[in-house]
Order: sequence, then structure tokens, then C-alpha cells
Amino acid sequence: MRVYTRTGDKGETSLASGRRVPKYHPRLEAYGSVDELNSHIGLLQSEIVDSLEQRFLLKIQNRVFTISSRLAVDDPQMADRLPEIRESDIKELEIELDRMLDMLPPLKNFLIPGGHPLVAQCHVARTVCRRVERIIVHLAREIEIDENMIIYINRLSDYLFVLARKTGYDLGIQEIIWTSDYEAKGE
Repeated sequence: MRVYTRTGDKGETSLASGRRVPKYHPRLEAYGSVDELNSHIGLLQSEIVDSLEQRFLLKIQNRVFTISSRLAVDDPQMADRLPEIRESDIKELEIELDRMLDMLPPLKNFLIPGGHPLVAQCHVARTVCRRVERIIVHLAREIEIDENMIIYINRLSDYLFVLARKTGYDLGIQEIIWTSDYEAKGE
């Protein structure tokens, strides 16, 4: 199988149903951004040392791929054959969030992303996830989107934020606290 098809050279591509749409179509923006998110999570998954978190991130990648595939399908019969995001998937994220939060000191300030490349990468994935959420919510005004997909993406951004904190904690990296008087102190 060749990677190039030459069918998109004129600015159009096909949805999973075969229907041709322009490459700027809202569905493509949505599932392209979800694919970008999955790539950032893949980078995290390959760098995180904790094997439990590695396995959980791989599970997340599979769920995110499910969301991408559902966004690429505009044919209800095809959609019926695809896996779905279930409430149990959302609950699983919440359980993992709570597990990590139980290990961390309470958060009392806003944080600046950084301190270590892996912590920063968690924040990059989190911000991409927030953009994905905005894009999907906007698309949901035009087409029917399963609410569980939106909820999952929302929880996933929370998970990625907490993963950033937990990763820094595990690495012994001090969190960078945002301060509104940065310039006033002459720092």
C-alpha cells in the first residue's frame, strides 16, 4: 500500500464514507486535531517511566483514536459499527485522576508549564486537548456528536494537567508558581 494517493492534491479529501469534502471542512479540523492530540500523547507514552501510566496512556490513545474515527464518519450505518466512548471510559479517567491527586500536595496557585521537558510535554498535550474540546463542541452545533466524546476529552485535559503535576512530583521537580507581580519584583 502506498502512502500517497494523489486524490487530495486539489485540496479535497474523503471522509470515511467516501464523500469528498474540502480539506478545511470542520470534520477534518476536528479529527485532524484529535490525531495531533494522539501524537502528543504518544510522545508522553514513550517517555513516561511509570509502567502503569504507560499502559494507561496507551489505553487513552486507543480511546482518542475511537473519537477520531467517529468524527471521520458521516454515515450512520458505518458509525454503528464503530466502537463508542462509554461512561465507563470516563469513569476510568476519573479514577486515575483521583489516584494521582491522592499522591500530590493540594494545589493553591496557578502553575507555569515547565521545569522539565516531560512536564512541559504533558502541558502541551493538555492545551492541544483543550483546543480539541473547543473544536468538537463547535462542530456539535452542526452535527450530532455523542456527548460522551465531549465529556471524555474534557476529563482527558484534566488528566493531562494532573499527569504533569504527578510527573514533576515523581521527578523531584519543583512546580513553577505563577505570580502576578513578576515584573514588580524586578525578577
